[in-house]
Amino acid sequence: MPSQREIRLNAFDMNCVGHQSPGLWAHPRDRSWQYKDLEYWVDLAKLLERGKFDGLFIADVLGIYDVYNGSGDAALRQAAQVPVNDPLALVTPMALMTEHLGFGLTASLSFEHPYPFARRLSTLDHLTRGRVGWNIVTSYLESGARNIGQQAQKDHDARYDYADEYLEVVYKLLEGSWEEGAVLRDRERRIFSDPSKIHPIDHRGTFFSVPGIHLCEPSPQRTPVLYQAGASSRGKQFAAAHAECVFVAPPSKALLKKTVADIRRRAEEAGRDPRSILIFSKLTTILGETDREAQAKWQEYKQYVSYEGALALISGWTGIDFAQYQPDQVLKYLHTNAIQSAVEAFSTADPNRQWTVQGLADWVGIGGFGPLLVGSPQTVADEIQAWVEETDVDGFNLAYALTHETFTDVVELLVPELQKRGVYKKEYQPGTLREKLFGAGPRLEAPHPGAGYRRGAAVGAGRGEKVA
Repeated sequence: MPSQREIRLNAFDMNCVGHQSPGLWAHPRDRSWQYKDLEYWVDLAKLLERGKFDGLFIADVLGIYDVYNGSGDAALRQAAQVPVNDPLALVTPMALMTEHLGFGLTASLSFEHPYPFARRLSTLDHLTRGRVGWNIVTSYLESGARNIGQQAQKDHDARYDYADEYLEVVYKLLEGSWEEGAVLRDRERRIFSDPSKIHPIDHRGTFFSVPGIHLCEPSPQRTPVLYQAGASSRGKQFAAAHAECVFVAPPSKALLKKTVADIRRRAEEAGRDPRSILIFSKLTTILGETDREAQAKWQEYKQYVSYEGALALISGWTGIDFAQYQPDQVLKYLHTNAIQSAVEAFSTADPNRQWTVQGLADWVGIGGFGPLLVGSPQTVADEIQAWVEETDVDGFNLAYALTHETFTDVVELLVPELQKRGVYKKEYQPGTLREKLFGAGPRLEAPHPGAGYRRGAAVGAGRGEKVA
């Protein structure tokens, strides 16, 4: 029997042209070339809220895909995630024009000090009234590292050691610096804040020294909802400790089931309820009123896929220059310093399929690494329910073939079908993004490590440390 669990949906976009479907920007109905216009983003936010999406998950990279042929030329020719604008500025106008939609902001902790970044998070959480999340990434592009003065990207696992301390600083600032009740707004006594309830964090660590107070008063969520998208072994260990939502992108049910089980097991080992983490898998849908109509749309889209653009993206994601391989060459597992799970997923982890370079480019050409479902609302809904039932995943980050067409089809065709089946919400829950997603309070709660840095938190709630 199909799963009756509520299925979660995020839209997956990026402040660029060719996000996950290289070449399709040239399709006459695609709007991604308008990425630099506010109307594009406001229209998208309104559409997603009409479809009761949990959020808009905004990807980002700081750097260019320059592994393919040792150059960024292919990425530039095909607009493969370049040009790319900053995602942070998009959130406020979209929040102003919506009431419930959440915003998952991707921001790399490799390229910005936690002290000013914590202020940015608090500011966004205030302006959205608690509807912001942070997708924690460590970054993987060597070009990004070089352009901020690093000789090279840190080793893959070492980036997560750095990330652990980065999160510690952020927790101390957002959770521990200002007590509840520190802001008085007492006009009669002319006292806005009580200095005795505002504390320097006095952090001295391996990577950071942050002596002072957080500059912002507590926001609705204090710490935004924490997303994490690392799927390597070290990445999953980090996610199990910190993430509230995890974003993965396996290409098959078998691999997704294994990934979900591994994340939940690690969360339990970290002392957390494995159900306290929502796991979203990447998915792309091509919908029509009938299966035949959807298949025809897919064939139309495929005419615009860029082989060169797909390989530029894959080379950047994996650290392997795919220009050195013939299209019919079969992939072998190679250890790289980029996204290790991406290499593993298409070489050794799914033993039922052999992947050639051409096959990989065709797969990635529409929607990136994740699977593609094509069909009528009934066909796609059946398959989505089967993925939930067979893999234990909580929901999906939906990439697009064409924007906003793909999302419009989901809102107008798929969402009503899922609602009819009782597996998709008809109304939003009130409150902050955290309250909407988890039905709990607006703030991090024990045993999440961040909750332990709050003044008055129970000992043991945060990495063995208590803020007195």
